[in-house]
Amino acid sequence: MIKVGLTNEKEWTVGEEHLASSISSGLVDALSTPSLVAFCEECARLIVDPMLEPGQKTVGTRIELRHLAATPPGMRVTVRAEIVEVNGRRLRFRVEAYDEVERIGEAEHERFIIDEGRFNRRLLEKAGATST
Repeated sequence: MIKVGLTNEKEWTVGEEHLASSISSGLVDALSTPSLVAFCEECARLIVDPMLEPGQKTVGTRIELRHLAATPPGMRVTVRAEIVEVNGRRLRFRVEAYDEVERIGEAEHERFIIDEGRFNRRLLEKAGATST
């Protein structure tokens, strides 16, 4: 059962593919903000994935992130997410990120539980609308 208070913690090692200089979000060889956003979203998603019904998924709909400190390549980043609100299909998370030295980020993140079949049908309809 998805409920307030459930947590997850996940660790990554900052690789070249995570650097701002590699993904054009900046010219520095440090963990990019878009990569930190992805780490936060994945950590939150993994809390609820095992509890979803067949055919359900979650999608991120909002994230408010403060990227507080730079992290060099090769350093480990640990992200911890906690469910702070469940309102029907809407899930809200508090997320914190740390490297091996300090706190590097904090976020509020929102995800919605979706029906995968319906979601995919709507995507196909939208794709068809643009090809005519």
